[in-house]
Amino acid sequence: MNRESFAAGERLVSPAYVRQGCEARRSHEHLIRLLLEKGKCPEDGWDESTLELFLHELAIMDSNNFLGNCGVGEREGRVASALVARRHYRFIHGIGRSGDISAVQPKAAGSSLLNKITNSLVLDIIKMAGVHTVTSCFVVPMATGMSLTLCFLTLRHKRPKAKYIIWPRIDQKSCFKSMITAGFEPVVIENILEGDELRTDLKAVEAKIQELGPDNVLCVHSTTSCFAPRVPDRLEELAMICANYGVPHIVNNAYGLQSSKCMHLIQQEMFSYLSIQLKKLSEAYNERLLHTPQNPISLAVTLKTLDEHRDKAVTQLGSMLFTRQVSGARVVPLGSVQTVSGYTFRGFMSHTNNYPCAYLNAASAIGIKTQDVDLFIKRLDKCLKTVRKEQNSQSDVSRADNDETEDVDIEETGLKLENVILDTHQDSSS
Repeated sequence: MNRESFAAGERLVSPAYVRQGCEARRSHEHLIRLLLEKGKCPEDGWDESTLELFLHELAIMDSNNFLGNCGVGEREGRVASALVARRHYRFIHGIGRSGDISAVQPKAAGSSLLNKITNSLVLDIIKMAGVHTVTSCFVVPMATGMSLTLCFLTLRHKRPKAKYIIWPRIDQKSCFKSMITAGFEPVVIENILEGDELRTDLKAVEAKIQELGPDNVLCVHSTTSCFAPRVPDRLEELAMICANYGVPHIVNNAYGLQSSKCMHLIQQEMFSYLSIQLKKLSEAYNERLLHTPQNPISLAVTLKTLDEHRDKAVTQLGSMLFTRQVSGARVVPLGSVQTVSGYTFRGFMSHTNNYPCAYLNAASAIGIKTQDVDLFIKRLDKCLKTVRKEQNSQSDVSRADNDETEDVDIEETGLKLENVILDTHQDSSS
């Protein structure tokens, strides 16, 4: 409603009441105006009524929502289901134009405006997270694999001779398949073990660039966020190597904004809390929390005592946690072999061929709460007790079987001796 509408309303309702309602609406409009002017996240989050007002105002700017609109083109923003229309606030047109996803769509001024403000807000969030040098970004509905594939295909135009991508190993299928999909040959660089941590082999990366020739290398493809005991790649050192040889450096930073340099103090506190609780529990079962200080999100606990008894006990623990509604935690057994796009990886999920032990992962990601940690520790404790109890019962059965076998052997030996003595006595009597 505008001023004229409120003035007309004063003929029906007390002007004092209408003016009060008008002022209330202005407070919503003030928030919207500040958002459009600054393009930054508000210090205080909006209430739902302001959000819905903003979305509805934008939606009626799209031509498919015009009263009396007559659309005869190929792209008119029609929708068959009213349920789908309501779910998306009647934003049906989409964004961009043919060949340019960032272009303004003339038939969808509201959708285009929403897209521009979304990009601006995400850019502000990235800067608040600590990446101050970023200058632009755009939001598209793509996950890790397709995003990386498009990056590699874009580089192809600048480096037409290149056919290799040097890739410090990270056992995650999407990033590996992205290189295959883009038509390049991955060159896997195995990680090196430093203490408990798996770290980037910088010498091997540089040696491979020299061996293949810089012009034949499309890029070095590194990773930040990962499961312990693997830690983020040595980005600064890799960047220096790439700069020295004129090779591009693509960083897979999926989930990377959660890292310690970027996350808030409360997130660091939650990581410490999870670390302390896991350390206590692991020691109670003669295990230990792996020392991986370079990984600020993911933690790992050894499962040596389970793996020594039975390989299946490790995977059984993972299944038990999943059925008890513990999501995100994962167990990594020894010796797993996986083939991805024709490439065979030994020790898959552990990011190396021969990690010293099986282990369990848990992560302190954005949004985790103390209650989540406490419930996880409680359920993990119960699962470990159950697995240990089953192992002990199987050991008792095995020992009982051995004792019975030994008793039978003794009895058989005794019978044989008796027969020998009897035969000897009979021979001497005759």
